[in-house]
Amino acid sequence: MNERTKLGLIVAVFLAAYFLPIEHARVQQSFLEGLFLLKDYARQHVLLCLVPAFFIAGAIGVFVSQGAVWRYLGSTAPRHVAYGVAAVSGSILAVCSCTVLPLFAGIYKRGAGLGPATAFLYSGPAINVLAIILTARVLGLELGLARAIGAVLFAVVMGVLMAVIFRREEAERQAAGVDPFAYQSSEEGRKGWQDATFMAVMVGILVFANWGEPNRMVGLFAFIWRIHWVLVAVLGVALVLMLWRWYDREELRSWVEASWGFAKQIFPLLFAGVLVSGWLLGRPGLDHGIIPARWVASVVGGNSLSANLVASVVGAFMYFATLTEVPILQTLLGAGMGKGPALALLLAGPALSLPNMLVINSYLGPKKTVTYVSLVVIMATLSGLIFGTVAS
Repeated sequence: MNERTKLGLIVAVFLAAYFLPIEHARVQQSFLEGLFLLKDYARQHVLLCLVPAFFIAGAIGVFVSQGAVWRYLGSTAPRHVAYGVAAVSGSILAVCSCTVLPLFAGIYKRGAGLGPATAFLYSGPAINVLAIILTARVLGLELGLARAIGAVLFAVVMGVLMAVIFRREEAERQAAGVDPFAYQSSEEGRKGWQDATFMAVMVGILVFANWGEPNRMVGLFAFIWRIHWVLVAVLGVALVLMLWRWYDREELRSWVEASWGFAKQIFPLLFAGVLVSGWLLGRPGLDHGIIPARWVASVVGGNSLSANLVASVVGAFMYFATLTEVPILQTLLGAGMGKGPALALLLAGPALSLPNMLVINSYLGPKKTVTYVSLVVIMATLSGLIFGTVAS
């Protein structure tokens, strides 16, 4: 950083402090709102979502062979295999835009191609089976089907476009071989199915520990909800037995170090992003951020290009915990939001957020991050525009 840049930063901070309108009640409330959102995030998502995700990401780096990642998700893998695996594996997790980040980082650093990796990054929070079912029940079958079809197509198209746009950089990265920061596994005396079972058990713990209560206590989802903590306990015991019988102390130490590496890189960015997101837009469903909710509601009525674009952009920067987008949209639709903008927000919102963007940037860099975010916003806008026209 040169001296001119340092001076510019100092002047910018000074001007922000000098003109900060803290005397306004809304500004004061927005700062509190950021802290409230950060507290909610810490209570609801860190222990049961992020911590297991960090350990899964660390296990990918330590125990999953790079050859396996290249075979199924690498740039040389058949496209139907790579994008199929990315979309399916992402949809099974049913995680939010932040929880998917350590998992994305794990497979990307292990050698997954940019296309399949970003397809996985999108599919994790977007192709959420529970959220799609809830959307269909609460917002209508029409919107639920549009969300399901749009999200699946998005994941594949997004990945293909990212791979095509950055094909030269990807070719150089793949040619470089093993990531110097990736951990190597000593697989002596252990079969591939054992590592696969170990990973599956950890994913099972992540999924069942965060299993949401269905809106109607009937059917398979309700049954799983009733016993989800029993399932977590059983899987936890199985995990401890695997660690004791299959892995030596050095491997476990490498696993913990890899998990900590992801945590220390991602945690600060996520928390800073959640804080700023709460400051700007407030908690979902409340009107306490710097940007009033009525401003948003006033421009997302009908099915104009601007209405769909605003819905996409607001959804992209706002943080949605898993499943919270449905009741929020129910309120907005009641206030006059168009069906097209509603779909645009559903396709952009759960998959992106300000904290999510900050972490993606730390792994992909500004150019790839801006491209990825722009593609999500553009595709969500066009999808909303088309759906709004057909549904009207």
